[in-house]
Amino acid sequence: MNVILFDREYRDNFLPLTFTKPVGQLRMGVLTFAERWEKLLQAKVSFLTEAYLSEKFFPNFNDENTFINPCFFPNHDLVEQIKGLEVGQNLVFEGQIVACKTGESTPQQNDDMEIVAVSGKPLTIFHAWDLFTHNDAAIRFDFDLLTKGRQSQPISPTNQVLFPENIFLEAGAKVEFAILNASAGPIYIGKDAEIMEGSMIRGSLALCDHGKINMGSKIYPDCTIGPYCKVGGELNNAILQAYSNKGHDGFLGNSVIGEWCNLGADTNTSNLKNNYAQVKLWHYKEQRFIPTGLQFCGLIMGDFAKSAINTQFNTGTVVGVSANIFQAGFPPNKVEHFSWGGNKDAEKFTFDRACEAAEKMMERRNIELTKADIGILESIYNL
Repeated sequence: MNVILFDREYRDNFLPLTFTKPVGQLRMGVLTFAERWEKLLQAKVSFLTEAYLSEKFFPNFNDENTFINPCFFPNHDLVEQIKGLEVGQNLVFEGQIVACKTGESTPQQNDDMEIVAVSGKPLTIFHAWDLFTHNDAAIRFDFDLLTKGRQSQPISPTNQVLFPENIFLEAGAKVEFAILNASAGPIYIGKDAEIMEGSMIRGSLALCDHGKINMGSKIYPDCTIGPYCKVGGELNNAILQAYSNKGHDGFLGNSVIGEWCNLGADTNTSNLKNNYAQVKLWHYKEQRFIPTGLQFCGLIMGDFAKSAINTQFNTGTVVGVSANIFQAGFPPNKVEHFSWGGNKDAEKFTFDRACEAAEKMMERRNIELTKADIGILESIYNL
C-alpha cells in the first residue's frame, strides 16, 4: 500500500503549527499522525501539502495511491475500511473525503469515483485546539497500539504507584522517587526518557522517547511531552511537539507548543478568562479572532519561538514562527512571525540571525538545519 497523507482546507485551522510542516506531521497522543498510520497500515507514509513545504515533505506516487486525510483519527472500523478500498473508491464522511484509492496524483471526488460511506462517526481533528481537547483519547489509543502483547520494563520500588498495569516503561526509561497515578488514565514512558525525583504524575501522560520531566514537576492529565522535550513546573492538558523545552517553574495548560521552542523560567499561560467567557483564537486565513467554543484555552506556539523569563501569556494567545518574546508587559494575543520582542510595535528579527539561532539550537541535538528547512523559514519570513 502506497499511503499519502494529504492536506485539505483544514490545514489553515492548524496554523501557526502547520506553517512549517503538513498536518500529518503534528503530534497528538504518543505519535504523530504519520507515525500512527504507518504502524496501523504497515506502510511508509509520504505527504501531499503546500508547494513551499514539498522539498522536505514530498509525495511518493505509485500506480496505485491510497490518500488519507489525517484530520480523521483512526479507529478499528476506519482502518479496515481503508485497507479494503479498491481503485476508484472514495471513503466519505458527511461529504468530505476521508480516504481514497486512485492512480491519480491527487485525491479526487468526481462522478467516476464510487462513494463509500464511513461506518460510524470517526473522531475529527479540525482545529489546533482539537489536538489538546482530544489528547486523552489519542494517548489511550496509542498506549494500546504500542504496548499490546508487550511487557513493560520494571518500575523501580522507590516510586509510589497506583494501577501499575496502566503504566508502561520502554527500554532505558528511568523513574525514581516519583508518584505515578494511573488510576484515571495510562502513563507511557518512552525509550531513554526520564522522570526525575519528586515529580507527581497523573495519567493520562505520554512522555516520548528521550523526553525528561525535571525534579518536583506537577503533571496533570492529558499531557504529551514529545521526543527530546524537557519540562518542569506545572502542566495540564498540554502538548509539546518535539525538541522543545519548558524546563522551569510556571504553568502551561490547554496549549500546543511547536518544535524547537523554549519557554523561559517562570513563563505562565492563562487558560481561563477572568469573566469565564469563551476563548477566541487568531485565524491566519480569516485574519480575525474566531470562537473556539472552549472555556479553557491557553497558548498555540509555532516552531522556533521563544519566551524570556517571567513571560505572562494571556488566554488564547497565538505565537508565530521564530518569534522571540522578551519585552515588558503581556504580549498581544497574536505575536507576529519573527517578532524581535513580542509586542505589537516590535521590530522584525533579521532572517540571517533567526536562522543562526535555529541552527545553534538544533546543533545541540546533533541535527542539521538543512537547505530545505531554510527555504521553508524564508517562505514564512516573506509572507
